[in-house]
Amino acid sequence: MAIAIREVLTKKDLKAWVRFPLSLYQDNPCYVPFLEDDEMDTFSKDKNPAYEFCETRLFLAYDGKRTVGRIAALINHAYNKKWGQNAIRFTRFDFVDDYAVSQALFDKAVEWGRERGHTRIMGPIGFTDMDHEGMLVEGFDRFNMSITFYNHPYYLAHMERLGLVKDIDWIEYKLTVPDALEPRIARLSAYLLKRGGYQAVTYTDRKTLYKEALEAFRLVDVAFSKLYGTVPLTPAVIQNVVDGYVPLVNLDYICSVKDKEGNIVGFGVMVPSIAKALKKSDGKLFPLGLFRMLRALKGKNDTLEMYFVAVDPKHQMLGVPAIIIHTLLEKLIENKVKYCETGPMLETNTAVHSMWQPFEKEQHKRRRCFAMDIGAERAEQ
Repeated sequence: MAIAIREVLTKKDLKAWVRFPLSLYQDNPCYVPFLEDDEMDTFSKDKNPAYEFCETRLFLAYDGKRTVGRIAALINHAYNKKWGQNAIRFTRFDFVDDYAVSQALFDKAVEWGRERGHTRIMGPIGFTDMDHEGMLVEGFDRFNMSITFYNHPYYLAHMERLGLVKDIDWIEYKLTVPDALEPRIARLSAYLLKRGGYQAVTYTDRKTLYKEALEAFRLVDVAFSKLYGTVPLTPAVIQNVVDGYVPLVNLDYICSVKDKEGNIVGFGVMVPSIAKALKKSDGKLFPLGLFRMLRALKGKNDTLEMYFVAVDPKHQMLGVPAIIIHTLLEKLIENKVKYCETGPMLETNTAVHSMWQPFEKEQHKRRRCFAMDIGAERAEQ
């Protein structure tokens, strides 16, 4: 029977599209689902302000009545304008191990891109740098983070068969938190604070964090602006991110650094891992998902996820990253955290990799963005 591709047009279709990976990975102990409500909002035009500069088409693949795959095709006009590209993106590309399925889904995304006059396709990469990106190519036997894609190893053979090639990789580390802080690191942080006239700020109430988070994420936009695939974050996108983060984060693991004038020049966010909670609840908030998430965020948790460290480019070489890491490390040791997993870091970003030198670490995962020219008809595989 031929594979049928149908566009997602209704809320019922969208829910089926969001939930497809639950069946695909139901027996995989390393897979962690995203929060279902978040995924529904991400692909709803009235909920995601990134639709101000993005368009999407979502597709499901069927073998008879059985759902066998999904893909989102995405045109990011802000990306194309910023980088002088003419590209279409793909994201949430999941499928059973059948080349006919991956081919049919990918062809549908390419077809839409060509109809719109685009000559290149890249992915998996989403709306902005705040979205999930990169297909797992190493670390299939490791429990996934709550903020990254997981995929079966067979995906890589499918990418090759489709004609996609590596565009860039991100790597991830698992850091072991030391039992005590080295005096040398404490002295260095104190010296850097004094020399630069900086102030390391931690937070004790959410109202203050909420107010300063808007400024901090404007800094994030500047700090990451030259990185692969990034687009300018609009005020509405920043507001949406802040509204999502601030109510849930554990204040122990947020740090900003301010300069002499009181401007935020560095911002670091770590979050107690909710991966196990999401896994146990299949990504659903109810009936027990919200309780499990809050318990993971507020209670004892020996593993943290490093969302990011962002520093104003003018201050990156003045020790601000070291100040942030020292400030957060003090709290990790105090709370007896054992491990911290970094988010994906571009393999070319040597500055951020150097931040983890003081730690015992393992580079345990790698993920990839693929690309190919679609300006001409692809040869039959």
